[in-house]
Amino acid sequence: MNTQYLKDTQSWVKKQLEASVNFWLKNGIDKENGGVYTCLRRDGSVYSTDKSVWMQGRCAWTFAYLCSVYGVKDEWLAASKSCLEFMEKHCINRDAADRMYFQVTADGRPLRERRYCFSEGFYAIANAEYFGVTGEKEYLERARRAYKLIYELNNGLIRDPNGSGPKVNPETRTGRALADPMIFLNITSVLKRVDPENINEYNKYSKECADAIFNYHFKEDLKCTLETTGLNGEFWSDITAGRVVNPGHDIECSWFLMEYANSIGEEGKQIHENALKMFSYAINAGWDKEYGGLLYFIDCLGNPPESYEHDMKLWWPHNEIMIASMMAYRDTSDISYLEWFDKTLDYCRTYFADDEYGEWYGYLRRDGMPTMPAAKGSTFKGPFHVPRALIMVDKLIDEILEKEVK
Repeated sequence: MNTQYLKDTQSWVKKQLEASVNFWLKNGIDKENGGVYTCLRRDGSVYSTDKSVWMQGRCAWTFAYLCSVYGVKDEWLAASKSCLEFMEKHCINRDAADRMYFQVTADGRPLRERRYCFSEGFYAIANAEYFGVTGEKEYLERARRAYKLIYELNNGLIRDPNGSGPKVNPETRTGRALADPMIFLNITSVLKRVDPENINEYNKYSKECADAIFNYHFKEDLKCTLETTGLNGEFWSDITAGRVVNPGHDIECSWFLMEYANSIGEEGKQIHENALKMFSYAINAGWDKEYGGLLYFIDCLGNPPESYEHDMKLWWPHNEIMIASMMAYRDTSDISYLEWFDKTLDYCRTYFADDEYGEWYGYLRRDGMPTMPAAKGSTFKGPFHVPRALIMVDKLIDEILEKEVK
Protein backbone atom coordinates (compact mmCIF):
# COMPACT_ATOMS: atom_id res chain seq x y z
CA MET A 1 0.00 0.00 0.00
CA ASN A 2 2.85 2.39 0.83
CA THR A 3 5.42 0.85 -1.51
CA GLN A 4 5.94 3.86 -3.76
CA TYR A 5 6.15 6.24 -0.80
CA LEU A 6 8.81 4.04 0.80
CA LYS A 7 10.82 3.78 -2.41
CA ASP A 8 10.71 7.55 -2.96
CA THR A 9 11.71 8.13 0.65
CA GLN A 10 14.56 5.65 0.39
CA SER A 11 15.89 7.44 -2.67
CA TRP A 12 15.98 10.74 -0.76
CA VAL A 13 17.55 9.06 2.27
CA LYS A 14 20.36 7.57 0.18
CA LYS A 15 21.18 10.95 -1.38
CA GLN A 16 21.21 12.62 2.03
CA LEU A 17 23.47 9.89 3.40
CA GLU A 18 25.94 10.32 0.57
CA ALA A 19 25.96 14.10 1.10
CA SER A 20 26.47 13.74 4.85
CA VAL A 21 29.30 11.23 4.55
CA ASN A 22 31.07 13.26 1.90
CA PHE A 23 30.69 16.46 3.94
CA TRP A 24 32.56 14.94 6.86
CA LEU A 25 35.19 13.20 4.75
CA LYS A 26 35.94 16.42 2.89
CA ASN A 27 35.85 18.87 5.80
CA GLY A 28 36.27 17.01 9.08
CA ILE A 29 39.07 14.48 8.80
CA ASP A 30 42.35 15.85 10.20
CA LYS A 31 45.00 14.59 7.82
CA GLU A 32 47.83 16.06 9.88
CA ASN A 33 47.09 14.91 13.42
CA GLY A 34 44.54 12.19 12.85
CA GLY A 35 41.00 12.13 14.17
CA VAL A 36 38.16 14.42 13.19
CA TYR A 37 37.28 18.09 13.61
CA THR A 38 33.58 18.62 14.27
CA CYS A 39 33.24 22.35 14.95
CA LEU A 40 32.28 23.22 11.37
CA ARG A 41 30.37 26.12 9.87
CA ARG A 42 27.60 25.65 7.33
CA ASP A 43 30.09 25.40 4.46
CA GLY A 44 32.35 22.96 6.31
CA SER A 45 35.07 25.41 7.36
CA VAL A 46 36.54 24.81 10.82
CA TYR A 47 35.74 27.36 13.53
CA SER A 48 37.46 25.58 16.44
CA THR A 49 40.26 23.02 16.35
CA ASP A 50 39.66 21.57 19.82
CA LYS A 51 38.45 18.01 19.48
CA SER A 52 35.53 16.31 21.14
CA VAL A 53 36.48 12.84 22.35
CA TRP A 54 32.84 11.75 22.08
CA MET A 55 33.01 12.60 18.41
CA GLN A 56 36.24 10.69 17.81
CA GLY A 57 34.47 7.55 18.99
CA ARG A 58 31.22 8.29 17.23
CA CYS A 59 32.97 9.08 13.95
CA ALA A 60 35.04 5.90 14.17
CA TRP A 61 31.87 3.89 14.76
CA THR A 62 29.96 5.56 11.91
CA PHE A 63 32.56 4.88 9.25
CA ALA A 64 33.07 1.30 10.42
CA TYR A 65 29.29 0.80 10.42
CA LEU A 66 29.11 2.12 6.86
CA CYS A 67 31.59 -0.61 5.93
CA SER A 68 29.56 -3.20 7.82
CA VAL A 69 26.32 -2.30 6.03
CA TYR A 70 27.44 -1.34 2.53
CA GLY A 71 30.79 -3.06 2.16
CA VAL A 72 34.31 -1.84 2.87
CA LYS A 73 35.52 1.32 1.18
CA ASP A 74 39.11 2.27 1.81
CA GLU A 75 38.32 5.90 2.69
CA TRP A 76 35.62 4.85 5.17
CA LEU A 77 37.86 2.32 6.90
CA ALA A 78 40.76 4.80 6.95
CA ALA A 79 38.55 7.49 8.56
CA SER A 80 37.43 5.03 11.23
CA LYS A 81 40.98 3.89 11.99
CA SER A 82 42.27 7.47 12.09
CA CYS A 83 39.83 8.31 14.88
CA LEU A 84 40.49 5.04 16.70
CA GLU A 85 44.23 5.57 16.73
CA PHE A 86 43.89 9.24 17.69
CA MET A 87 41.87 8.15 20.72
CA GLU A 88 44.37 5.45 21.60
CA LYS A 89 47.33 7.83 21.45
CA HIS A 90 45.81 10.95 22.98
CA CYS A 91 42.40 10.56 24.60
CA ILE A 92 42.99 8.01 27.36
CA ASN A 93 44.23 9.02 30.80
CA ARG A 94 46.60 6.17 31.54
CA ASP A 95 47.20 7.52 35.05
CA ALA A 96 43.50 7.18 35.89
CA ALA A 97 42.83 3.53 35.00
CA ASP A 98 42.08 4.40 31.36
CA ARG A 99 39.32 6.90 32.02
CA MET A 100 39.01 9.07 28.94
CA TYR A 101 39.13 12.80 28.35
CA PHE A 102 36.13 14.76 27.13
CA GLN A 103 38.05 17.29 25.04
CA VAL A 104 41.59 17.57 23.70
CA THR A 105 43.50 19.98 21.47
CA ALA A 106 43.97 19.45 17.74
CA ASP A 107 47.19 17.54 18.37
CA GLY A 108 45.75 15.60 21.30
CA ARG A 109 46.84 17.42 24.45
CA PRO A 110 44.26 16.92 27.23
CA LEU A 111 41.87 19.75 28.05
CA ARG A 112 38.85 18.47 29.96
CA GLU A 113 37.57 15.40 31.75
CA ARG A 114 34.00 14.70 32.85
CA ARG A 115 32.57 12.38 35.46
CA TYR A 116 30.29 10.79 32.86
CA CYS A 117 31.66 7.76 31.04
CA PHE A 118 30.23 8.46 27.59
CA SER A 119 33.68 8.97 26.02
CA GLU A 120 34.42 5.39 27.05
CA GLY A 121 31.08 4.27 25.66
CA PHE A 122 31.65 5.68 22.20
CA TYR A 123 35.23 4.36 22.27
CA ALA A 124 33.79 0.91 23.03
CA ILE A 125 31.27 0.84 20.15
CA ALA A 126 33.88 2.24 17.75
CA ASN A 127 36.42 -0.46 18.52
CA ALA A 128 33.76 -3.16 18.53
CA GLU A 129 32.39 -2.12 15.12
CA TYR A 130 35.90 -1.94 13.66
CA PHE A 131 36.54 -5.47 14.95
CA GLY A 132 33.29 -6.56 13.33
CA VAL A 133 34.55 -5.33 9.98
CA THR A 134 38.20 -6.38 10.17
CA GLY A 135 38.23 -9.32 12.59
CA GLU A 136 41.28 -7.82 14.34
CA LYS A 137 40.99 -9.06 17.94
CA GLU A 138 42.91 -6.13 19.42
CA TYR A 139 39.93 -3.86 18.78
CA LEU A 140 37.46 -6.19 20.48
CA GLU A 141 39.79 -6.42 23.47
CA ARG A 142 39.87 -2.62 23.69
CA ALA A 143 36.08 -2.49 23.47
CA ARG A 144 35.57 -5.09 26.18
CA ARG A 145 38.01 -3.41 28.57
CA ALA A 146 36.12 -0.13 28.22
CA TYR A 147 32.79 -1.97 28.50
CA LYS A 148 33.86 -3.52 31.82
CA LEU A 149 35.02 -0.14 33.14
CA ILE A 150 31.68 1.50 32.26
CA TYR A 151 29.72 -1.28 33.93
CA GLU A 152 31.75 -0.95 37.12
CA LEU A 153 31.40 2.83 37.18
CA ASN A 154 27.67 2.80 36.43
CA ASN A 155 27.00 0.28 39.18
CA GLY A 156 29.23 1.80 41.84
CA LEU A 157 31.56 -1.21 41.93
CA ILE A 158 34.66 0.99 41.82
CA ARG A 159 35.49 4.55 42.78
CA ASP A 160 35.97 6.85 39.82
CA PRO A 161 39.70 6.66 39.01
CA ASN A 162 39.81 10.27 37.77
CA GLY A 163 38.71 11.51 41.18
CA SER A 164 35.44 13.10 40.07
CA GLY A 165 32.80 13.06 42.74
CA PRO A 166 29.05 12.94 42.25
CA LYS A 167 27.40 15.91 40.54
CA VAL A 168 25.15 16.49 43.55
CA ASN A 169 26.12 16.12 47.21
CA PRO A 170 25.16 12.49 47.92
CA GLU A 171 24.43 13.27 51.57
CA THR A 172 21.67 15.59 50.38
CA ARG A 173 20.30 13.78 47.34
CA THR A 174 21.17 10.64 45.38
CA GLY A 175 19.35 9.57 42.28
CA ARG A 176 19.38 7.76 38.97
CA ALA A 177 19.99 9.07 35.45
CA LEU A 178 18.17 7.55 32.47
CA ALA A 179 21.23 8.08 30.27
CA ASP A 180 23.26 5.43 32.10
CA PRO A 181 21.14 2.32 31.39
CA MET A 182 19.91 3.50 27.98
CA ILE A 183 23.38 4.21 26.58
CA PHE A 184 24.80 1.03 28.09
CA LEU A 185 21.95 -0.88 26.43
CA ASN A 186 23.00 0.51 23.05
CA ILE A 187 26.68 -0.21 23.67
CA THR A 188 25.71 -3.76 24.60
CA SER A 189 23.69 -4.12 21.40
CA VAL A 190 26.74 -3.30 19.25
CA LEU A 191 28.98 -5.69 21.18
CA LYS A 192 26.34 -8.42 21.05
CA ARG A 193 26.12 -8.11 17.26
CA VAL A 194 29.87 -8.36 16.61
CA ASP A 195 30.83 -10.69 19.48
CA PRO A 196 28.24 -13.48 19.68
CA GLU A 197 30.64 -15.65 21.72
CA ASN A 198 29.75 -13.58 24.78
CA ILE A 199 26.02 -13.36 24.08
CA ASN A 200 24.99 -14.63 27.54
CA GLU A 201 26.87 -11.78 29.22
CA TYR A 202 25.38 -9.24 26.83
CA ASN A 203 21.85 -10.56 27.33
CA LYS A 204 22.30 -10.41 31.10
CA TYR A 205 23.40 -6.78 31.00
CA SER A 206 20.74 -5.84 28.46
CA LYS A 207 18.08 -7.21 30.80
CA GLU A 208 19.53 -5.22 33.68
CA CYS A 209 19.35 -2.05 31.57
CA ALA A 210 15.77 -2.66 30.46
CA ASP A 211 14.71 -3.45 34.02
CA ALA A 212 16.29 -0.22 35.30
CA ILE A 213 14.58 1.86 32.62
CA PHE A 214 11.12 0.42 33.26
CA ASN A 215 11.39 0.02 37.03
CA TYR A 216 12.73 3.50 37.76
CA HIS A 217 12.21 5.93 34.87
CA PHE A 218 9.16 4.88 32.84
CA LYS A 219 6.03 6.32 34.51
CA GLU A 220 2.74 5.15 33.00
CA ASP A 221 0.72 7.24 35.46
CA LEU A 222 2.52 10.39 34.26
CA LYS A 223 2.67 9.22 30.63
CA CYS A 224 6.38 9.99 30.40
CA THR A 225 9.89 8.73 31.02
CA LEU A 226 11.83 10.80 33.54
CA GLU A 227 15.46 11.77 33.06
CA THR A 228 16.18 11.70 36.79
CA THR A 229 14.55 9.85 39.68
CA GLY A 230 15.33 8.78 43.21
CA LEU A 231 17.28 5.58 43.76
CA ASN A 232 14.05 3.60 43.99
CA GLY A 233 12.38 5.46 41.15
CA GLU A 234 10.84 8.14 43.37
CA PHE A 235 9.24 11.02 41.48
CA TRP A 236 10.80 14.25 42.73
CA SER A 237 7.78 16.39 41.91
CA ASP A 238 8.91 19.40 43.92
CA ILE A 239 12.16 20.10 42.05
CA THR A 240 12.84 20.98 38.43
CA ALA A 241 15.38 18.19 37.89
CA GLY A 242 12.85 15.59 38.93
CA ARG A 243 10.28 16.69 36.36
CA VAL A 244 12.56 16.91 33.30
CA VAL A 245 11.53 14.97 30.21
CA ASN A 246 13.79 14.91 27.16
CA PRO A 247 11.42 13.61 24.45
CA GLY A 248 14.27 12.88 22.03
CA HIS A 249 16.06 10.78 24.64
CA ASP A 250 12.89 8.83 25.32
CA ILE A 251 12.32 8.18 21.62
CA GLU A 252 15.93 7.05 21.20
CA CYS A 253 15.51 4.83 24.23
CA SER A 254 12.34 3.35 22.72
CA TRP A 255 14.15 2.01 19.67
CA PHE A 256 17.05 0.70 21.76
CA LEU A 257 14.41 -1.26 23.69
CA MET A 258 12.58 -2.41 20.55
CA GLU A 259 15.88 -3.64 19.13
CA TYR A 260 16.61 -5.55 22.34
CA ALA A 261 13.08 -6.95 22.56
CA ASN A 262 13.27 -8.23 18.99
CA SER A 263 16.59 -9.94 19.71
CA ILE A 264 15.13 -12.14 22.47
CA GLY A 265 11.97 -13.29 20.73
CA GLU A 266 8.75 -14.02 22.63
CA GLU A 267 10.37 -13.04 25.92
CA GLY A 268 10.66 -9.49 24.63
CA LYS A 269 6.99 -8.99 23.74
CA GLN A 270 6.11 -6.91 26.82
CA ILE A 271 9.30 -4.88 26.51
CA HIS A 272 8.36 -4.06 22.92
CA GLU A 273 4.84 -3.03 23.92
CA ASN A 274 6.18 -0.72 26.63
CA ALA A 275 8.75 0.71 24.22
CA LEU A 276 5.91 1.66 21.88
CA LYS A 277 4.15 3.40 24.77
CA MET A 278 7.38 5.24 25.59
CA PHE A 279 7.56 6.46 22.00
CA SER A 280 3.92 7.54 21.99
CA TYR A 281 4.10 9.41 25.29
CA ALA A 282 7.26 11.26 24.23
CA ILE A 283 6.24 12.31 20.75
CA ASN A 284 2.73 13.39 21.71
CA ALA A 285 3.99 15.45 24.65
CA GLY A 286 7.06 16.85 22.88
CA TRP A 287 5.80 17.70 19.40
CA ASP A 288 5.39 21.46 18.99
CA LYS A 289 1.75 21.95 17.98
CA GLU A 290 2.39 25.52 16.78
CA TYR A 291 5.65 25.37 14.82
CA GLY A 292 6.20 21.66 14.31
CA GLY A 293 9.29 19.73 15.31
CA LEU A 294 10.21 18.20 18.66
CA LEU A 295 10.88 20.40 21.68
CA TYR A 296 14.18 19.72 23.41
CA PHE A 297 13.00 19.61 27.03
CA ILE A 298 9.60 19.67 28.68
CA ASP A 299 8.41 19.60 32.28
CA CYS A 300 6.17 16.60 32.89
CA LEU A 301 3.75 18.68 34.97
CA GLY A 302 3.69 21.62 32.56
CA ASN A 303 5.91 23.91 34.63
CA PRO A 304 8.51 26.17 32.99
CA PRO A 305 11.60 24.10 32.06
CA GLU A 306 14.81 25.41 33.56
CA SER A 307 17.08 24.85 30.53
CA TYR A 308 17.20 27.96 28.37
CA GLU A 309 17.37 25.85 25.21
CA HIS A 310 14.22 23.89 26.09
CA ASP A 311 12.17 25.12 23.13
CA MET A 312 14.91 24.78 20.51
CA LYS A 313 14.75 22.14 17.79
CA LEU A 314 17.91 20.02 17.63
CA TRP A 315 18.87 17.64 14.86
CA TRP A 316 19.34 14.44 16.82
CA PRO A 317 15.86 14.02 18.37
CA HIS A 318 14.41 14.16 14.87
CA ASN A 319 16.91 11.55 13.72
CA GLU A 320 15.70 9.34 16.58
CA ILE A 321 12.06 9.81 15.56
CA MET A 322 12.96 8.67 12.04
CA ILE A 323 14.53 5.45 13.34
CA ALA A 324 11.96 4.67 16.05
CA SER A 325 8.86 5.38 13.96
CA MET A 326 10.10 3.35 10.99
CA MET A 327 11.15 0.50 13.29
CA ALA A 328 7.75 0.55 14.97
CA TYR A 329 6.03 0.52 11.58
CA ARG A 330 8.17 -2.40 10.44
CA ASP A 331 7.31 -4.35 13.58
CA THR A 332 3.59 -3.57 13.82
CA SER A 333 2.41 -2.42 10.35
CA ASP A 334 0.48 0.28 12.25
CA ILE A 335 0.09 3.18 9.82
CA SER A 336 0.18 5.76 12.63
CA TYR A 337 3.93 5.20 13.01
CA LEU A 338 4.48 5.78 9.31
CA GLU A 339 2.48 8.99 9.65
CA TRP A 340 4.79 10.17 12.44
CA PHE A 341 7.76 9.29 10.26
CA ASP A 342 6.36 11.27 7.35
CA LYS A 343 5.55 14.26 9.53
CA THR A 344 9.09 14.27 10.91
CA LEU A 345 10.67 13.71 7.52
CA ASP A 346 8.78 16.68 6.12
CA TYR A 347 10.06 18.84 8.99
CA CYS A 348 13.63 17.64 8.44
CA ARG A 349 13.50 18.27 4.70
CA THR A 350 12.17 21.75 5.28
CA TYR A 351 14.40 22.91 8.12
CA PHE A 352 17.42 20.64 8.79
CA ALA A 353 18.65 19.40 5.40
CA ASP A 354 20.96 21.68 3.42
CA ASP A 355 21.10 20.68 -0.23
CA GLU A 356 23.65 23.38 -1.08
CA TYR A 357 26.47 22.28 1.21
CA GLY A 358 25.34 18.88 2.47
CA GLU A 359 24.84 17.62 6.03
CA TRP A 360 22.12 18.96 8.35
CA TYR A 361 21.97 22.02 10.51
CA GLY A 362 22.31 21.16 14.17
CA TYR A 363 20.53 23.89 16.05
CA LEU A 364 17.26 25.59 15.15
CA ARG A 365 15.20 28.15 16.99
CA ARG A 366 11.68 27.19 17.93
CA ASP A 367 10.36 28.64 14.65
CA GLY A 368 12.72 26.44 12.61
CA MET A 369 15.27 29.06 11.60
CA PRO A 370 18.93 28.06 12.17
CA THR A 371 20.76 29.79 14.98
CA MET A 372 23.19 32.23 13.42
CA PRO A 373 25.89 31.88 12.30
CA ALA A 374 24.65 28.45 11.25
CA ALA A 375 26.70 25.41 12.35
CA LYS A 376 26.88 21.93 10.90
CA GLY A 377 28.95 20.62 13.75
CA SER A 378 30.05 21.34 17.30
CA THR A 379 31.57 19.65 20.33
CA PHE A 380 28.35 17.61 20.49
CA LYS A 381 27.45 17.23 16.79
CA GLY A 382 29.55 15.28 14.34
CA PRO A 383 29.25 12.40 11.87
CA PHE A 384 26.94 10.24 13.96
CA HIS A 385 23.22 10.90 14.44
CA VAL A 386 22.43 12.00 10.88
CA PRO A 387 24.29 9.18 9.08
CA ARG A 388 23.17 6.60 11.67
CA ALA A 389 19.53 7.53 11.13
CA LEU A 390 19.85 7.53 7.36
CA ILE A 391 21.64 4.17 7.30
CA MET A 392 19.10 2.58 9.62
CA VAL A 393 16.08 3.99 7.79
CA ASP A 394 17.54 2.73 4.52
CA LYS A 395 17.92 -0.75 6.04
CA LEU A 396 14.45 -0.67 7.65
CA ILE A 397 12.80 0.28 4.37
CA ASP A 398 14.57 -2.63 2.69
CA GLU A 399 13.17 -4.96 5.35
CA ILE A 400 9.63 -3.55 5.01
CA LEU A 401 9.68 -3.80 1.23
CA GLU A 402 10.98 -7.35 1.45
CA LYS A 403 8.09 -8.27 3.76
CA GLU A 404 5.59 -6.74 1.32
CA VAL A 405 6.98 -8.85 -1.52
CA LYS A 406 6.60 -12.01 0.55
